Amino acid sequence: MGVALVTGASSGLGREFAEQLAGRGHDLVLVARHPERLQQAAAELRDRHDVAVETLTADLVDRGQLQRVADRLVDPDRPVDLLVNNAGFGSGRGFVRNDLAEEEAAVDLMVRAVMVLSHAAGRAMRGRGRGAILNVSSVASFAVMGHYSAIKAYVTVFSEALACELAPHGVTVTAVCPGFVHTEFHQRAEMDMSRLPEALWLDAPAVVREALAAVSHGKVVSVPSLTYKGVVGLLRVVPRRITRGVSGSLATRRRGRDPDRLSRALPSLP
Repeated sequence: MGVALVTGASSGLGREFAEQLAGRGHDLVLVARHPERLQQAAAELRDRHDVAVETLTADLVDRGQLQRVADRLVDPDRPVDLLVNNAGFGSGRGFVRNDLAEEEAAVDLMVRAVMVLSHAAGRAMRGRGRGAILNVSSVASFAVMGHYSAIKAYVTVFSEALACELAPHGVTVTAVCPGFVHTEFHQRAEMDMSRLPEALWLDAPAVVREALAAVSHGKVVSVPSLTYKGVVGLLRVVPRRITRGVSGSLATRRRGRDPDRLSRALPSLP
């Protein structure tokens, strides 16, 4: 089944990716910031699925620690067959109201780390003539809703471009673009999601199953659930000026009540 490397693997979608990949017989390299949670996840996966699990404690915002993960991806004696770029976080405030350091960290984690690890994995996989890269993007990448949307737009378009470059070499690249998912993502970002209709929530196991199926079929962009397929279809045909107008109108309406409620919800689709 080969080896899969998963970033942000100790919780949320990353933990679910690790679970399902181990269940399919993949050996794992798990990457996350918190060593205790990482070791606990590794031990549980070894016991439950009888697979080899390696751990790499790394904060991917740190360039030196990011390079250690990139070096693991290019190790010729321990090839990685699937890279899952999953690590990410949401912001509890709008771009201008937020601290710039947090916005820079978001770019480092969800743009630079995706680029660096995809470059390392892509080169190694191209040389072997096989492999797959799965980048976790978002439905937000098709919208006009804050800095998170801009970051995830990069991930989606970058994945499409890299898929074209690597396809002749037997390597696939997939961007999975879920909507709101039941994980710790929004709680960690201190976002109040209590008013979001249940119909807009997705379950992590279903999202991961559809993402892995998309990888198996060589699909370049995958949007889990019929609901969000419809949302993305609409966003792709509606003129951009209209989506900008809706975004601006909603931002104006929320002034004086909860100035960050919209930015806490819509731009932060994991």
